[in-house]
Amino acid sequence: MLVTQSAIPDVLVLEPDVFRDARGFFLESWNEERFRTMTGLSVRFVQDNHSRSVRGVLRGLHYQVDLPQGKLLRVARGMVFDVAVDLRRRSPWFGRWMSTMLSDQDHRMLWLPPGFAHGFLVLSPEADFLYKTTAPYSSAGERTLLWNDPALAIEWPLEGVVPVLSEKDADGTPFARAEAYDWDGPGLASA
Repeated sequence: MLVTQSAIPDVLVLEPDVFRDARGFFLESWNEERFRTMTGLSVRFVQDNHSRSVRGVLRGLHYQVDLPQGKLLRVARGMVFDVAVDLRRRSPWFGRWMSTMLSDQDHRMLWLPPGFAHGFLVLSPEADFLYKTTAPYSSAGERTLLWNDPALAIEWPLEGVVPVLSEKDADGTPFARAEAYDWDGPGLASA
């Protein structure tokens, strides 16, 4: 497995070893000991999620204020443009975003530590998006950051595409009014 830092160094891009032959491929999508050895991070996942979306669906930017979630993200089928926004006030990258493509072709994964808003845009006809979380879902603590806030200026690849949004995502909170992380709770180390 190859591990590289993204434009926001706490967000890691993981490239698993993929073994291919005439039958198809095999990869190890999660190995706790290997992850710890390669990243220096000790992570415990408590929930697995799977979403399926069609081309043009934009989900996010989601986060939880009461139970911040670290996430290990991957696409099992299709391709997405994946985005993370740093909401840790003490971080030197506070308010900045990073993006990467995740697809079933390269099998790259993304480690997103607690303290980030997350979203993605489906670029393929259909996409199966899988992610492990370090905290359970909390409807009371869920927040949505406005996906197209000019203050963030996220460069979504929307040429000729009108994004398909849920009501919650269309009505997200602008960054200037969004709740952010002011504390150094579990997994939220300040800079």
